[in-house]
Amino acid sequence: MANVTPYIPQQITVHLGKPDEAAENVTVDFVDYVKNVACSEIYPTWEESALRANILAIVSFALNRVYTEFYRSRGYPFDITNSTAYDQFFVYGRSYFTNVAELADSLFDDYLRRPGFVEPLAAKFCNGTTVTCEGLSQWGSQNLALEGYTSTQILTSYYGNVEIVTNAPIRGLTSSYPGRPQRRGYSGPSVVIIQVELNRISQNYPAIPKISPVDGIFGAQTEAAVKKFQEVFGLTVDGIVGKATWYALVRYYTAVTSLSELRSQGQKFYSISWANTRPIQQGDRGIRVEHLQYMLSVLGAYIPQIPEIAVDGIFGPATRNAVLAVQGWLGLPQTGVVNNQTWEEIYDQFSGIENTSLRDPENFPYTNAILGNSNSRTRYSKTTTMTQYPGTALRAGNQDTVQQEVIR
Repeated sequence: MANVTPYIPQQITVHLGKPDEAAENVTVDFVDYVKNVACSEIYPTWEESALRANILAIVSFALNRVYTEFYRSRGYPFDITNSTAYDQFFVYGRSYFTNVAELADSLFDDYLRRPGFVEPLAAKFCNGTTVTCEGLSQWGSQNLALEGYTSTQILTSYYGNVEIVTNAPIRGLTSSYPGRPQRRGYSGPSVVIIQVELNRISQNYPAIPKISPVDGIFGAQTEAAVKKFQEVFGLTVDGIVGKATWYALVRYYTAVTSLSELRSQGQKFYSISWANTRPIQQGDRGIRVEHLQYMLSVLGAYIPQIPEIAVDGIFGPATRNAVLAVQGWLGLPQTGVVNNQTWEEIYDQFSGIENTSLRDPENFPYTNAILGNSNSRTRYSKTTTMTQYPGTALRAGNQDTVQQEVIR
């Protein structure tokens, strides 16, 4: 599956109030939006490294709202609000500070993301004095800048391991909806998106049957899963993915993967079926092995019988020993082979931990969660808080090459 790069929209529509508040919607150039918010949120007298860090956070948060279609998928005719209770401060018609505007001109097409993730980081922030939050402290960033921190060091201090995508492609804002209802007999990338979203949503709503394989063909399996999704969420049950069902899928997929949250489970650059239809065994390599290892490493943090293993995508003797151990603990036949039953049992145990302990910031501090390596591929440790569910991008973005700076 091709890598998909989020794009910078030429324009963004801002609601001048809370989401449900009767207020004007204004459409402005994205670069002007960034200048406006930066001049409204931070002080032009701050150190340049603090200004840069804050502007990158502003860009990333706004792009996350656009990328996840956070408001559009809920039926709103705008991309973001100017309410600081929900989004970022925007003062329509205000003037700009020259130095802040110049920095915004150079940074508006750069954004933050986690290594290995697709979506722009939901880089939340607050002033750090009257309001504190999980994310960047605006005044704290200035204090770090006065201590000599660079913008990358400031961002690392608050967000952990992130990378900067620079010179992202710029284009007009487009909807992810393919333009026509997807139904049985159709095929292509839009069907892949539907299948991946349904499979991920089904982890939280098991009544929705999994689709295997994820092949981009809208067949009987996909139709059955769509109908059950529609039934569960109170939509017209016709097995057709029209606009209402499409955006319901986007909305719930974003919710279950927390794509619009700082602790996002993340979209990676490839898709994988969650239904494990063929065994995984010693000698296998690849993404399925990598995810199996990750689940085993999380279980091992709680179950002493499961030995620690590397998450490297290679099913070697150490991984087989971990599989044997978990099969014994689960009361399954100890074959060292991960068939569908073993996979489902491992996932059920992992899911219970993921939905409780892994969201506990005291036991799993976010800044220690992700350890990057020189290839920008994510490694996992037993203190990992981020569950990297392989997925597919919600929109078919421009696939132009982008440059990356890995922040260490």
